[in-house]
Amino acid sequence: MSAQRRMSGSEIIARALRQEGVADVFALAGDHVLPVMNTMAEQDFRFWDTRHEQAAVHMADAWARITGQMGVSMVTTPGHANALPGLVHAMHTEAPVLHISGSDKLSNYDRGMMQEIDQVAMAKAVTKGAWLVHDARRIPNYIALAVRAAFAGRRGPVSLTIPIDVQEQLVDERDVRFQAPAVASARRPVGAMPEQARAAVRLLHGAKQPIVIAASPAAYHESATPVLAAFIETTRLPLLTEGSARGVVPDDHPYCFGFFDATLNRAASLLREADVVLLLGKKIDYTIAYGQPPAIAAGAKIIQIDPSATEIGKNRDVEVGIAGDVAGVVEQMTAEARSLAWHDLPWLARFRAERAAQEEWVASKAIPESPAHPLFVHQTVGKFIGRDDVVVFDGGDYCHFGKLYHASLRRGKWWALPHLGMLGSAIPTALAAQIAFPKARVAMMTGDGAFGFNGMEFDTAVRHRLHIVGVVGNDSAWGIDRRIQVTAYGHAVATDLLPTRYDKIVEGLGGHAEHVDSPELLESALRRAFDAGKPALVNVAIQGVASPRGERAIARRKAEVEEAAHGHR
Repeated sequence: MSAQRRMSGSEIIARALRQEGVADVFALAGDHVLPVMNTMAEQDFRFWDTRHEQAAVHMADAWARITGQMGVSMVTTPGHANALPGLVHAMHTEAPVLHISGSDKLSNYDRGMMQEIDQVAMAKAVTKGAWLVHDARRIPNYIALAVRAAFAGRRGPVSLTIPIDVQEQLVDERDVRFQAPAVASARRPVGAMPEQARAAVRLLHGAKQPIVIAASPAAYHESATPVLAAFIETTRLPLLTEGSARGVVPDDHPYCFGFFDATLNRAASLLREADVVLLLGKKIDYTIAYGQPPAIAAGAKIIQIDPSATEIGKNRDVEVGIAGDVAGVVEQMTAEARSLAWHDLPWLARFRAERAAQEEWVASKAIPESPAHPLFVHQTVGKFIGRDDVVVFDGGDYCHFGKLYHASLRRGKWWALPHLGMLGSAIPTALAAQIAFPKARVAMMTGDGAFGFNGMEFDTAVRHRLHIVGVVGNDSAWGIDRRIQVTAYGHAVATDLLPTRYDKIVEGLGGHAEHVDSPELLESALRRAFDAGKPALVNVAIQGVASPRGERAIARRKAEVEEAAHGHR
């Protein structure tokens, strides 16, 4: 009888990941993942190594949302602690990320082993699930379990801690059972009961002022674009999008009216006048005042479709609630809608008027002044961005102006921070986008404060020849917070920055970089950056001016401070 082949834990990890369709891994090497990284490299996995573990998770997060595949990050033990902010961010972006961390030998647990921290408990608090793999033979089971958890309901990150001795453990091949790919079964659309779809369509058909809001779960499946486009073309209802749903239907579609953010898109403010609201994966959360007036009228009827049953009716009762896959349910609703006659409602003219008014307002601000107005910067960047190119925004007022200005015209090519608002993800997101779309231009917009979080990832860009173009809006401040402080409290505290030459940093890392302090020099500088053939950064001096969202935040905080002061008198 022939000898049975033996497999290492690392070989099993590689095979299980390959079976789930994984070919790209975002990582930072360290002692406790060296065995698995070596094995995977020998099997032609592509490693994209970063300068900080948080950035590796941000890249895996963006990769997952852009491609619809499982994003995989891999780090060592202290790197796991560095990665936690990335996992928090991925929970809010709803990205299916499998985070793999190594550790010292399983036999040394609870003995004061090298770099001992409770990795599983730390990850469990900020993911959909976290597990310790204690036997190489169980690796396929744990990877399948993690993948199913990541894709089930509302998507999100999961974590596996795999000790180094489990990676090196040798077991008989016949003792290892590989399962069918979990990612394939997890992504199958799940529909609604026919009567539910029918009730939702009948309610929309009778509406005079309906509105549709699509959030990230509306983009979970590859079919999302034709399904959602067919729905609004059949029903002629106005649509707004946010999160990963941006670009699923392009903003220049006759029935799509752009970014759902009432502070940045005037058309979105019409939500308060709607009589029927269709929420496609949109939570009834703080962004819509928990569904309460005046954000949504007291008499408005809500239809909520969500992959998580616990979200339905949260904070406000709904007329029709359907737990299921958004694309699957919308497809059913479209079939129902085709049996009815639909016409353009007078209500649509309001959306078009609001959009036209906003375009006029933008034109009045985007004029050449020194320092440059943020909208002038974004307008100039827009000259270099085609329909198939990518725009990525970090946080801050400079980027709020960008989200207001730049339309989303292709799925997977317009990315902004989730509602968590954690700064620093834009550069890693841009890098992942450049990997996913190697022929596209990738423009990354960041404020000077946000640049400081992951600016060293321009080294990653140079090493991997990812030719992103960053445009820093530099007002030498933590802009929003500084403006809130000055207005509400009369002075600034710990919110001033220096007019730092971030371009010199990128130049030192091997990229192309320029500093622009005069608006007439901006266009030529951007042209050189996009034509440089290497990662580039243009550091632009801008006005410290509040965006519409910033203005609202300032007004709200000022009112709260005044109310608190009045109450103490």
